[in-house]
Amino acid sequence: MVASTEVLDTLKSIGLNLYERKIFVSLLAKGVATAAEVAELANVPRSRSYDILESLAEKGFVIVQPSKPLKYVALQPREALERVKETITKKHDTMVDRIEKMKKSAILIELESIYKKGLNLVEPSELTGTLKGKHIIDRQLQSVFKQAKKRINILTTEQGLKELHLRHYRVLKKITKRGVKLRILAPLKDAESSRAFGEIAELRHLKSPMGRVAFIDNEHMFLSLTDDKGTHETQDVALWASSPHVVEKFAEPYFNQLWASSGAK
Repeated sequence: MVASTEVLDTLKSIGLNLYERKIFVSLLAKGVATAAEVAELANVPRSRSYDILESLAEKGFVIVQPSKPLKYVALQPREALERVKETITKKHDTMVDRIEKMKKSAILIELESIYKKGLNLVEPSELTGTLKGKHIIDRQLQSVFKQAKKRINILTTEQGLKELHLRHYRVLKKITKRGVKLRILAPLKDAESSRAFGEIAELRHLKSPMGRVAFIDNEHMFLSLTDDKGTHETQDVALWASSPHVVEKFAEPYFNQLWASSGAK
C-alpha cells in the first residue's frame, strides 16, 4: 500500500527524511523484513537502508530483531508516535535544564564579558540589520524591550496597536512596573488595546497612521518596511538599528514633535 502525500508530508513534519519516510511506510506494509527486502520495497539504495533503519530504531519507529540476517519490525503507528513524543519531550526538558543551569553559572558571566568587550570594537553600522518574518521581528523586539532601562516610545498603526497588545503587552507591563516610561502614539480605535495600554503607558491619539516605529532608550530603533495589509506574516520586513546618534538626533525629536501636536487620550 502506498501512503498518501498528506501522510508523507506529516511524517516529514515530525522529523523523518525522505528515505526514512519511505522505509517506515514500506515496513508497515510488509510487517517484518530484512534491510535488503525493505530497501527493494521502498525503492531506496540498499547501501543506505541499514543506516536508515538504525536511525528509525533510535527514533522509536522500528524494532530490530536479533536474527541472522537482522530483521526489522515497524511499531504500531500510535505507539511509535508516543515514543517519538516522549523522546522529544525528554530532549527538550534536558536542554531547558542545561540552559537554566548555564544562566546561573560563571559561564554566562564570561560570555557576557566577551560580548561587551567585542561590542566596544564594533562600528554602529555593523549593529544594523534587516529582520524578515513577523516571528523574527517580534522576538528581536521583545528582547530589546526587556533590556529597556528608561523609556520606550512607540509610533504605530491601528493594527500595530492590536498586535502590540497581543504579542508584547505582558513584557511591556512588566518593564513599566520597574520604572521604564512607555509612550504610545497611535489611532486609538480599538477599545480593548487602548484600555489595556492606558493602564501602563501614556497614550496619544494619532488620526492618520504613519507606519510602525519603536525607539528604546535613545539606543535602539525598529522601523517596519512593510504595510499592514496584503503581506503574509512571513514576508514582513523591519529595519533594526542600534545607533544612539540616529535615535537621539533624528528619531526621538521627530517623535516628540508628533507627540506634542497630537491630542491626549
